[in-house]
Amino acid sequence: MDTAPDVLARYRAPSGLVLDKVIDHLDRHCRAFVGLAPFATLATADAEGWPDVSPRGGDPGFVHVLDEHRLALPDRPGNNRVDSLRNVAANPRVALLFLVPGIEETLRVFGTAELADPVELHADLTEFGRAPRSVLVVTVTRAYFQCAKSVMRSGLWDPQRQVERSAFAPMREVFGDHCRLTTPLPDDAVMRADLAQEL
Repeated sequence: MDTAPDVLARYRAPSGLVLDKVIDHLDRHCRAFVGLAPFATLATADAEGWPDVSPRGGDPGFVHVLDEHRLALPDRPGNNRVDSLRNVAANPRVALLFLVPGIEETLRVFGTAELADPVELHADLTEFGRAPRSVLVVTVTRAYFQCAKSVMRSGLWDPQRQVERSAFAPMREVFGDHCRLTTPLPDDAVMRADLAQEL
């Protein structure tokens, strides 16, 4: 079996442009992209380094740019596992990947995060009529745009490649199997209606 150095040797060195595009702040293009993004993934790790990634979403600009070095990510109602928040409390290093429907490039942001009380930020972080319980304030150390290849390959924004919901089992079945439930859950329409009340 090949060693890691053998495998890595198969790749050519990155171009100067690929290296030079990494900046240590949020320039006007990064700030504009964050303002358009309705979806991001948040990567964290616990004290032992075990990684986690969590989807985050809201209206475009739900992640607020405080200045060219800081982002505010409000915590919205979820499943109350608060895995990401617990991780940040133990290990502040985080990464965000921002996606904007219709734009094939993505934005990657790296930095350190701290938990904050929304009141301390003196900013209106209300969304869907609710104030967040907490906010992650991310201090940016690196930011850069990722080329469009992965989104192009996936056809992520192509309506012709959207999967019919019937192609996958109903979530009542998925959760029932995962949790070994003996009592059936409500059907998916009821569960989605309940979720909509908690946005």
